[in-house]
Amino acid sequence: MVCFLVANLVFIALFGLRQGGYLQNLELNAYDLAIRHQPMVPPDARVVLVTETEDDLQRWGFPLSDDTLARILERLTASGARVIGVDKYRDNPVAPGQERLEQALKANTGIFWVNRFGGVGMSAILPPQVLRGTDRVGFNDLVTDPGGIVRRGLLFLDDGQTVSYSLPMLLALRYLQNRGITPLPDPVHPEHLRLGNTTLPPFEANDGGYTGADAAGYQFLLDFRGMPAHFPAATVTEVLEGKTDPSFFRDKIVIVGTSARSINDYFYTPFSHGMGDNQRIYGVELFAQVTSQLLRFALDNTPAIRAPGQTAEHTWIWLWCLLGAAAGYFARSLGMFLGATVAGSLLIATAYQLAFTRHWWIPVVPPTLGFLLTAMAIAAYVASLEKRQRAMLMQIFSRHVSGDVARTLWEQRDQFLQGNRPKPQQLTATVLFSDIRGFTTISENLQPKELMDWLNEYMEAMSAVVSQHQGVVNKYIGDAVMVLFGVPVARQGPDEIAADARRAVDCALAMEREIERLNRLWATRGLPPVRVRIGIFTGPLVAGSLGGGDRLEYTVIGDTVNVASRLESYDKDFAAERTCRILTGENTLHLLSDGYLTETVGAVTLKGRNEKIPIHQVISTRK
Repeated sequence: MVCFLVANLVFIALFGLRQGGYLQNLELNAYDLAIRHQPMVPPDARVVLVTETEDDLQRWGFPLSDDTLARILERLTASGARVIGVDKYRDNPVAPGQERLEQALKANTGIFWVNRFGGVGMSAILPPQVLRGTDRVGFNDLVTDPGGIVRRGLLFLDDGQTVSYSLPMLLALRYLQNRGITPLPDPVHPEHLRLGNTTLPPFEANDGGYTGADAAGYQFLLDFRGMPAHFPAATVTEVLEGKTDPSFFRDKIVIVGTSARSINDYFYTPFSHGMGDNQRIYGVELFAQVTSQLLRFALDNTPAIRAPGQTAEHTWIWLWCLLGAAAGYFARSLGMFLGATVAGSLLIATAYQLAFTRHWWIPVVPPTLGFLLTAMAIAAYVASLEKRQRAMLMQIFSRHVSGDVARTLWEQRDQFLQGNRPKPQQLTATVLFSDIRGFTTISENLQPKELMDWLNEYMEAMSAVVSQHQGVVNKYIGDAVMVLFGVPVARQGPDEIAADARRAVDCALAMEREIERLNRLWATRGLPPVRVRIGIFTGPLVAGSLGGGDRLEYTVIGDTVNVASRLESYDKDFAAERTCRILTGENTLHLLSDGYLTETVGAVTLKGRNEKIPIHQVISTRK
């Protein structure tokens, strides 16, 4: 009776949490995990991309002129592209070439252009003048979940007066015309759209793990098949210079867009589990995903992802609450309890993934929580009964029991904590300091907001390089950066220490290349270029936390840190012609292989030190 009561109480609590939206993020994370564990398949060969890269922006300008866009469309048309979608705003002409672009659009009715439908907090953006009022305009508005992740695609939007199609929907429908496939109402549910043999039930606000989601328009869940691979793509330059074989585009859906990071047209997806910049995809590829899924609905009989009804979901959750009560009651030992809870959790996860492979999105977080919470509650209840029995026995034999047992446990807490902070750790690591030359002069010539945007762009790029080379950004000091290689896990031998030193030098050289790229980009925007000094040194140091209360900071201290800092600041006019001057000490040089070109600077006295130390400049890797 108690087991049944507890199971029902836990179910009611989970029902309230779910209705309140408190479990939504966990459910969406589980959905993302299931998406990432789909069987790997190649991207849809029926959809290809033409993207403008950073190099294209440098060569053809930003934004691309009407003449440039017209030339691209003319070449794609001549190559036999069946349908062309342009994911670039063009509400106003960009000279030169307005007439040529209009002629290209009139000559090929298979070209569709993007607009923005707009809505709350966003204004509408019109397509080119020549396409306004035609059926060749599709919106590129997206529905994002908390955190900016895109999990749903849009087919239609309605402003109360007109119904607008999304760009992927228009591209797919035009492609399907040759197959005689048009959208039809489902025979059983006429309010549902049908493509080929696949019915697409419209997304509802509480489908799957969602609670009160924005279900405006006609939405469906995206499956992101083919990711993390990318769709085949050609660059703007390759198209304009005729470097792409016409067969690459023949009979394909071609979507023209951008893959230049500076344009900031990219989005998070279920594959962005680390939420890093390098895990976002560009808008043009996202629309290719939506278009591909619509084609698979119509031509490959791929089912749409759907959720069971509310009654089925609640029954599923309640069943696992009952099973959790049974596990807690019968698993009387700790080993049995752990085995039962692990087995139950794995069974729920397996059922979830199997259902997902059959395109059903069933709850996973509520049944798992229901199973575990009920099992723990019943196990605690059973344990309390046993405790009362032991207390009775203890009362009988109290004269033979020591009362110091509990106090002993409290007194030994110092073995696990030292002042509520990690114990200090001595290790060998490589420290890298970088600093911008002449930053004060640069900052005086920029407005505060412009300075912060410029500096943030620099820091973001440097952090990405550091991350790629397994470094840890320990702190930012104004325009300076302190990076550690070999923490927080202490290295176990000289080979690992040497590998850290090589990663630090490789990181410095990569930072130089990235700074040269940034300088070229900034030149086009009228921003100042930068030159950087870098100091690298390897040696012993102490790692731990400094501070007190709620302000603790992980850091490293020791002479190694001081030497790396002094190497960075040494002789400010030394090697001033280099974009990135890299100095290292003898300790680090001895750990490097023969794959680096260096030159000796000499034995010098660094600021704050009495004895001279030999230092070297790293030029490059050997070819």
